[in-house]
Amino acid sequence: MTIREPITCEVDVPDGRLLNSSGAYIKKLADLEGLYADSQAFAEHVAREAGRIVYDVTEQRPTTEAGDLIFGVTRMSPGKIGNEFFITRGHIHARADRPEIYYGQSGRGVMLMESPDGETRTVEISAHTICYVPPYWIHRSVNVGDDDLVMVFVYPTDAGQDYDIIARSGGMRTRIVDDGKGGWTEVENTDYRPRSQEQISHIFQLTAAR
Repeated sequence: MTIREPITCEVDVPDGRLLNSSGAYIKKLADLEGLYADSQAFAEHVAREAGRIVYDVTEQRPTTEAGDLIFGVTRMSPGKIGNEFFITRGHIHARADRPEIYYGQSGRGVMLMESPDGETRTVEISAHTICYVPPYWIHRSVNVGDDDLVMVFVYPTDAGQDYDIIARSGGMRTRIVDDGKGGWTEVENTDYRPRSQEQISHIFQLTAAR
């Protein structure tokens, strides 16, 4: 058996990136069609700034072996579509029994979470705040501040991501919007379609079958 060498990766907080990363990707505003409630406001923003980067990720994947960890940095730009703050696509893990950790480095954010049967939870994230996303929770990051939201994340190598679970239900059950007082509030998503008991059971059965 070969024992792997330890590695060190520095977090560049001002730039919101992981140095010595093994991979990276970006999501521009035009990539996020269908996520926001105000489709007209979204179209107007895209017409002006389709190439604007809403969030980018730099990550390190030491190996692809089960039992290892993927870690990295997410940087989210501040902004709103209508009164709805910038968000990530969000996902549940393909192996839904896998958790994830987020550690705030700078900025102000909210982790919006939803269970398969539609319960929601919100956790505020700021510098030096750790957010634990338990197994089976769909999760989405929201930048509710005026500056970049920078977070470190860690999750198991075999977790995977299912992004379509949100789209299949017409979005997450709630949205995070400006409360008009310098803060944020959670409101119902009128397009939301609850999952059937069969769909809920399927999420748990997929994990049990592995």
